[in-house]
Amino acid sequence: MIKPITINIAVEDLLSEVVIRKIIVNSRPSFDISSCYGKSGYDYLKRKIRGFNNASKGIPFVVLADLESECAPNQIREWLPETKHPNFLFRIAVKEVESWLLADRVGIASFLGINIAHIPVDVDVIADPKSFLISLARRSRKTIIREGIVPVPNTTAIMGPDYNGTLSSFVAVTWEIERAMQNSDSLRRTVNAINNFKPTISGS
Repeated sequence: MIKPITINIAVEDLLSEVVIRKIIVNSRPSFDISSCYGKSGYDYLKRKIRGFNNASKGIPFVVLADLESECAPNQIREWLPETKHPNFLFRIAVKEVESWLLADRVGIASFLGINIAHIPVDVDVIADPKSFLISLARRSRKTIIREGIVPVPNTTAIMGPDYNGTLSSFVAVTWEIERAMQNSDSLRRTVNAINNFKPTISGS
């Protein structure tokens, strides 16, 4: 039996952590996630990414961030201008990790209790996937969905009180990566990159 490769991950938020963990667990290589860093927004990841790259000499890293630049290659060059270590994998969710959830059109439509026709096929072109997902949740016939995802009226909240919890449950139980890959080139590239990730500590 092949021993799993121990890796660390770094993400912007809890939802991103749940998504990348599921992708890694279902990848062809066998990985064992040791620690998760971040969950404090993209500013933290941007500040720490060079350190993560350097630390990958000792333990491989997978970093997932939302798109904050004009395009993913530009953001990667901006955040990490130096040479990327072979044990370091940096992926960008276009335009936010929510677009990857929406990419499983069958799953998210059933979960939210809405018509699948409301979800575009090419989810990578949605300008603001989080706001779009919240607008879909407002249409939901399920009270628990609306109360969890939609911001409380007359407050400054940008998401519902159980936004991450509700959507994390969707990812864990319903979200199918293979279905989602058909509607998101960004997700497909990330899944393929993780499947082909072959870190080695000996060459550090």
